[in-house]
Amino acid sequence: MKDTVKVPWKAYILNAFCTVLIFVALSGMIEAKVIDKYIQGIIMLVFVNIILAVSLNLTTGFLGQIALGHAGFMSIGAYTSAIITKAVKDLPDGSFLQSLPPQLIFGVALLAGGILAALFGILVGIPALRLKGDYLAIITLGFGEIIRVIMENLEITGGAQGLRSIPGYSTKYFGMCYWITILSIVILYMLVRSRHGRAIMAIREDDIASEAVGIPNTYYKVMAFSVAAFFAGIAGGIYAHYLRILGAKSFNFSRSIEIIVIVVLGGMGSMTGSIVAAIALTILPEALRSFSDYRMLAYSIALIVVMIFKPSGLFGRYEFSLMGCIDKILGKGKKRSKETAVEGSVK
Repeated sequence: MKDTVKVPWKAYILNAFCTVLIFVALSGMIEAKVIDKYIQGIIMLVFVNIILAVSLNLTTGFLGQIALGHAGFMSIGAYTSAIITKAVKDLPDGSFLQSLPPQLIFGVALLAGGILAALFGILVGIPALRLKGDYLAIITLGFGEIIRVIMENLEITGGAQGLRSIPGYSTKYFGMCYWITILSIVILYMLVRSRHGRAIMAIREDDIASEAVGIPNTYYKVMAFSVAAFFAGIAGGIYAHYLRILGAKSFNFSRSIEIIVIVVLGGMGSMTGSIVAAIALTILPEALRSFSDYRMLAYSIALIVVMIFKPSGLFGRYEFSLMGCIDKILGKGKKRSKETAVEGSVK
């Protein structure tokens, strides 16, 4: 008998339904003014941090390489997309580009920022990923600082004064940013679950053994690094069109550390963990803003407590399954395990 691969269509349909339901709920609350501009801004930062966290998790969690320059790729995407949309906005009235839908211009600008960030990821990744551990972390950290200094001294980026008057497309096209975030998660999840993802995880477990069985380590390391850089560039573009003012200091070393903290807290090797941690670590500082004197202290203590009692992160390498939870509630999980045990004993 041929082995049949069971495709979890029920789980896919349920996840798609919940995703659409969340979008409808958020859009409805924004239209009804239940969600004001301040809360909408926090949600936009959640989108940005989710994309940054799941993309860095590909490099740090699934590939097992510590990278400290993710904010550098974010800045490349941010400035590239902002310069494009700002240039189109400043064109004379009646020009061809100005006649195009703003959503299309915004989408093309985000894509351009992501592609340029990916190219820089390849350029940095080819020499850097031949190193391991602390050396790789130092090189990526240096790259992030080099990018920040360059952005701070280029005329096209506004120099030390920063880039201003960026169109506020992120807030205007909230739904578009939501679906870009969902699409980023889906693409990265599919990549991790593909044969390429299994090769990447094999390198994480033992790079010598993976190379011995024929896996091209350098190719997959550079691929994972450039894909992560691409999505960091996309996140940077959304961030730029939300903030509307860009300064190089927004992408310094501490920004890269913030992204690493989200990945480590959620669990290195868990997409679900990165999403939950990104939501929590974006909302928590804002929720504690009324305790301005103590909020960073409470934030730090919360991180220390989690790392002491759950050093693998909130989720470790576990992925949350909504369908699995429903099966457990309905008691199907135990039934399936018993059936599997019976089939095993018969064989």
